[in-house]
Amino acid sequence: MAEPRALRWPIGLLLLASCTGQFGDLPAHDGAGGGGEATAPLCTTIEPGESPLRRMTRVEYDNTIFDLLGDDSRPARGFVPEEESLGFNNQAAALVVSPLLAEQYMTAAESIAARAVGRLLDEVPSCREAAGGDACRDEIEAFVAAFGKRAFRRPLAADEVAELAELFRTGLTLGEAPDVADAETGLSLVVQAMLQSPHFLYRVEFGMPDPVEGDVVPLTSYEIASRLSYLLWGTMPDDALFAAAEQGALGTAEEIEAHARRMLEDPRAREAVKSFHRQWLGLEKIGEVAAGGKDPALYPEYRDELLPLFQAETEAFLDHAIFEEDASVSTLFTASYSMMNRELAELYGVEGGPRGDAFERVELDPSRRAGFITHAGLLSLYAKPNRSSPVHRGRFVRQSLLCQIPPPPPDVVPEPPMVDPTKTTREQFSQHVADPGCRSCHKLLDPIGFGFEHYDALGRWRDTENGIPVDASGELTQTDVDGPFDGAVELAHRLAESEQVRACVVKQWFRFGHGRAEQGEDHCSIAQATEAFEASSYNIKALLVALTQTDAFRYRRAIDASGAAPGAPEGEP
Repeated sequence: MAEPRALRWPIGLLLLASCTGQFGDLPAHDGAGGGGEATAPLCTTIEPGESPLRRMTRVEYDNTIFDLLGDDSRPARGFVPEEESLGFNNQAAALVVSPLLAEQYMTAAESIAARAVGRLLDEVPSCREAAGGDACRDEIEAFVAAFGKRAFRRPLAADEVAELAELFRTGLTLGEAPDVADAETGLSLVVQAMLQSPHFLYRVEFGMPDPVEGDVVPLTSYEIASRLSYLLWGTMPDDALFAAAEQGALGTAEEIEAHARRMLEDPRAREAVKSFHRQWLGLEKIGEVAAGGKDPALYPEYRDELLPLFQAETEAFLDHAIFEEDASVSTLFTASYSMMNRELAELYGVEGGPRGDAFERVELDPSRRAGFITHAGLLSLYAKPNRSSPVHRGRFVRQSLLCQIPPPPPDVVPEPPMVDPTKTTREQFSQHVADPGCRSCHKLLDPIGFGFEHYDALGRWRDTENGIPVDASGELTQTDVDGPFDGAVELAHRLAESEQVRACVVKQWFRFGHGRAEQGEDHCSIAQATEAFEASSYNIKALLVALTQTDAFRYRRAIDASGAAPGAPEGEP
């Protein structure tokens, strides 16, 4: 089948499309206790799910500009921040384009074009001498076709090339000297137009012209190339992907898998995985601890400068585990080592640790530390300025790691207990059990959070609090690994064996990778990824490859003339 030419949508329509959609909370756990037997979906047909129009995030924009033009100015850092949905900043429904952002796109395009045009003129040398001549015309059309293919991530149609070439000719008369053909101004206008086009700012997908089943169409090889590159690298396709797309060599699951495995060996994959963890675990929020700091009377060792080190520790640990040790989910939860520099090792009380600023692998006491959930950064983030917080730590486990949403708090939330220097935090939070207005929610949070009580608000180990021995016993309920546990290390090992946690990891990666919530139609795609994940002993890189093999990744529903996918289901809340 021939690759179809892209439909032409006005920029206004595309901007309007980005403003539609519904927001919703994360779906709650389907079962009460995780002990019931799940019903496997009957995957007899191709079910691709929704394929929303996806706009670049700020990071994706900067990465793409760099790979397209070699411009490392990172202008998107000055763009308005993305709205978050489902814990991620790349969700299609939330990526609206405000008038301010549209203006920022225009300003950035002008600046980027001004910096690039001198070098780009070397690709159209005839235009320097005779911008209105036939040789220049031919070179401009060739440039537009070649540059546009990379900018739009697909070949341009003949009329698109003609329109942009005409824009160049219009620009010839807009320079400082109206009577002199100004090739620099003309070429700058062409670049600006491309960088503000919806075909650059969005991933516009229509699929192949012929359905394979009902109204389901395979994505084109160019669309698959973009899906791969933005999932695994957060940027545009490289030359190898473009070459494969041109040859139509991204049409089979095997061809896609081969490129996915190749791409995971590239350093850019590490940055994409890092971006996922920053958002899923809240690592990028660690810096926000500085707003409230820590009580200097209780934590004189605290300094704001520790916060980037805290974030760097967990990011370096996850990077090392996944890419250097080919780790499974279990390792992320149970590893008795981390990555630290001298300053962090001193805070942790590690003897004989690193002596410099570089991060090194450090072995830790396995009775006190296990995986990322006992890292000081997360423990500090999910704590208060003057004490630990069983509520926040318990909510983190319940919501982010188990994909369960606790019931909403009552309309009138009681004041938290005052800090009492004669009691432990656990004793002070006993009101949550006694107060009926608190009990229904906190019975799901506090018993998990109490397991972290050996760690103070700075994430340091403690055996006593206010002179009283710490009680770090806890209990898991409404999970597939229910039961009492003693301390965060035992909790970590319990979570490492949880099918519910593993399913949550798949679900979170699906949301991040597809820029939307999972829907009923995605059951088979998620089952496909989960089966491959299980077969790999829950290897993280294997999961990323598995996501590229699913119906949701390789297909979409055909778009009719009105721009709608017929029969497409509405998104779940």
